[in-house]
Amino acid sequence: MSIEVGSKLRGKVTRITNFGAFVELPDGSTGLVHISEVADKYVKDINEHLSVGDEVEVKVLNVEKDGKIGLSIKKAKENYGKKQQPPKKRSENFESKMNKFLKESEEKLTSLKKHTESRRGGRGAKRG
Repeated sequence: MSIEVGSKLRGKVTRITNFGAFVELPDGSTGLVHISEVADKYVKDINEHLSVGDEVEVKVLNVEKDGKIGLSIKKAKENYGKKQQPPKKRSENFESKMNKFLKESEEKLTSLKKHTESRRGGRGAKRG
């Protein structure tokens, strides 16, 4: 069985390093899943995603002349590359945003003044 670029295969994780995971493929060869190809999001610690002995589906990214095989777990997923539509947000114009900001600011300022005056004993409090 020859490994072809673009094919999806099942393999077994045989070793984990800080830069990726080595996966044994069905024909007995071993390929590397770079840490950037493990998940769609940033992976700080590969051990949070993979363990030695895990069965994973991988996509062959490249096969070098020296026999090195580049693999990807994230690109082997069915929905990879399909952009998800972000939820539609109600757009506010500048005027409404500014009015909202001014109202909230005024409420906060009023609350702050009340709190400050009550700590000092009010406006007409005598000192002495």
